[in-house]
Amino acid sequence: MRYLVLGAGLQGSACAYDLLQNPAVEEVRLADREGATLPEFLAKYQRDPRLKVVSFDARDQSAARRAMDGVQSAMCALPYYFNLDMTRAAIESGVHFADLGGNTEIVWKQKALDAEAKARGVTVVPDCGLAPGMVNILSQLGISRCDTVSRVKIFVGGLPQVPEGPLKYQIVYSLEGVLDYYTTLSWVVRDGKRTQVKALSELEPVLFSAPVGELEAFHTAGGLSTMANRYEGKIATMEYKTLRYPGHAHIMEAVRDLGLLDLEPIDVKGQRVSPRDVAVAVMGPRLKKPSSKDLVALRVIVDGVKNGKPITHEWELVDRFDDASGITAMERCTGFSLSITGQMQAEGAVTPAGVHTSDECIPGERYIAELAKRGVIIEERVR
Repeated sequence: MRYLVLGAGLQGSACAYDLLQNPAVEEVRLADREGATLPEFLAKYQRDPRLKVVSFDARDQSAARRAMDGVQSAMCALPYYFNLDMTRAAIESGVHFADLGGNTEIVWKQKALDAEAKARGVTVVPDCGLAPGMVNILSQLGISRCDTVSRVKIFVGGLPQVPEGPLKYQIVYSLEGVLDYYTTLSWVVRDGKRTQVKALSELEPVLFSAPVGELEAFHTAGGLSTMANRYEGKIATMEYKTLRYPGHAHIMEAVRDLGLLDLEPIDVKGQRVSPRDVAVAVMGPRLKKPSSKDLVALRVIVDGVKNGKPITHEWELVDRFDDASGITAMERCTGFSLSITGQMQAEGAVTPAGVHTSDECIPGERYIAELAKRGVIIEERVR
């Protein structure tokens, strides 16, 4: 099998790394802008003849189609606003496609290409990272194991192993993306109806075993993706919350409510400046801690009824920075998830042809088993 990874950033590089661990993979084509630097954990594979690093401009559709020539699956780790164009290029090229998602409006536009994907006999799977992605697959697995479901609750966060500073946080992916989630209304299902709630709201404690301990959970956008629409009128309660160390939400809520995360430019001494741009420029360097090791904490709870009796399916994950490879927990949970999806697509394990989000088409049991092979262990409890 030959694979293409679009984007040589941390998530894309982790995806490429994972593909190279499979001896059956003949080629991993890694495409990014000219001069892109590979992280250390992947740079050591530059002598591996299976890794082909190619220059690529994501704004050029013809370049995208050329990069896809001869591969079975393309996995996109570019910023979310490229996902729709890359989906079109993959369908035109007759190549399976998966991406990290992150913007539900774009996912709906991808779903509108379902007929074209079916006509080309390919699968397109948006939302294949951690959240959306892993948490949605686990939620769907719980739903499928119940006769009826009353509630789905999702908690997930990327955190420093040793919290420091007022926010007790470090950047594990785009700060712009984090601030977008903190300022966008979140879709949930309440009393069987879709509704929106304010980001950073409805704070609640979530307890993990030591040394993680107590975390706080609050609403942010995007994690449920299209599941809120899919299960409206079928499940009474569905919600997704982000996990942080206690105290984070109140600080960020104050920063937001003071207008410091607004996008509309304001006049500052004769210059038009976006408060959000200033926040990113000031906070970004203080939250980048390359020597600080991270962790990912996750819990998915599905309450329902099976054979007339109440049942709860619960999944929990605490994954940590891998000292052996130098790959972060966020890269493992996101990049590896994307790689697993792309490989399943190429093998024909994702059916039928068309556009389906990860919760609609990824076989949950095998997905969990594949992660376990990589040391990403998801524990299940049934009660």
